[in-house]
Amino acid sequence: MQAPSILHTSLRTKSIITKTTACRLCGSQRRTDVWSFGETPLANAYRTVEELGQPEFVAPLTVARCEACQLVQLRETVDPTVLFRDYLYVSSTSPTFVAHFDAYAAHLTERFHLRAGTFVIDIGSNDGILLKPLRARGVRALGVEPVAHIADRANAEGAETLPAFFSRSLAREIRSRYGPATVITANNVFAHMPDLDDALQGVQELLAEDGVCAFEVQYLGDLLEKNLFDIVYHEHLCYYHVAPLVPFFARHGFELFDVQRVPVHGGSIRVFVQRANGPHPTETRIQELLDAERAQGLHTLEPYRAFWQRVQTNKESLVRLLSHLRASGKRLAGYGAPAKATTLLQTFGIGPETLEYIVDDDTKFKQGRYMPGSHIPIVAPERLYRDRPDACLILAWNFAEPLMHTHRRFTQQGGRFIVPVPEPRIV
Repeated sequence: MQAPSILHTSLRTKSIITKTTACRLCGSQRRTDVWSFGETPLANAYRTVEELGQPEFVAPLTVARCEACQLVQLRETVDPTVLFRDYLYVSSTSPTFVAHFDAYAAHLTERFHLRAGTFVIDIGSNDGILLKPLRARGVRALGVEPVAHIADRANAEGAETLPAFFSRSLAREIRSRYGPATVITANNVFAHMPDLDDALQGVQELLAEDGVCAFEVQYLGDLLEKNLFDIVYHEHLCYYHVAPLVPFFARHGFELFDVQRVPVHGGSIRVFVQRANGPHPTETRIQELLDAERAQGLHTLEPYRAFWQRVQTNKESLVRLLSHLRASGKRLAGYGAPAKATTLLQTFGIGPETLEYIVDDDTKFKQGRYMPGSHIPIVAPERLYRDRPDACLILAWNFAEPLMHTHRRFTQQGGRFIVPVPEPRIV
């Protein structure tokens, strides 16, 4: 089923859109489409006022499932240099993420006995959110971040970062200059990589013989169970569960030795990988999660069909609720302008006729811009108290609880919050 479009003026440039013909992990050409969101704008392509009258780039957002290895993945790939050219997402503006990565750094340091001077690489390091707590513990940490202005920010804050896309050739350069890495991390970026074989070959080049590769990625099981459809956008090329990862890493001479569930981004997994027959014992959690995935039916098409039906039901419920509030004279705003909001607004057909504006306090980079596709203006959170709308739709739903606590003055003044997923509810 295809989602409706709310784009005003669109531009599709085929030269920077590649339609894959084979599975990104196993190479099989036996893939079945499970969801189609239609042609959508890039989730992080926030518009300036000058750009509003210009054509807006769109690309198909079609999700397929490999019948051979079961990987869920996008059919189309948008050129990464286009996706990340004007990237505005900065991790460290979220206290929740800062705390998460500090605990992550502590876990890595303690579990793998990282000492002063131990060399660690973080691929897709953003503004150094993991590099900083590692360096605070004496670890010699280096980041690789393709977005130049974010890499510059990290370097200015003392987190050494290379402004580049990670690849096998870059890995060779890093090893020749810094030596092998004891730990390589790649958090919330493994799903972004269009050439996973090249990336893993880079890990092979760079990782010490007894080293560990650890990465976090949003978990398909949570996506399906919690109706998290809005984490589907062009940056997220793959939607992982454990079953396809085991044979993929084995083909490259690696083995999974542990998988942990973590709550960030609505539900993620933290995966630990070593060279085959490495020093770390295989944890029972891997088989337990594989068994749970089979019990969930992820080896069949049924959960994907049921999920899409729930998305449509969710859409009908939320649109009906917002329409009723508007018809009764209520004024509505949104809260949070993360990338996932682009997918939600696009899929549900919600525009400025419903939400007058969206307040966002994650980063001032987004304030003064407009949401991709819907062109709803993004403003500073002070507007919420000055303007006092009747209700506020939380688009950054993964931060709903801390957000509502921080802005409890809004409800004390008579406002109400609306949480859109997994089912719409007024708080």
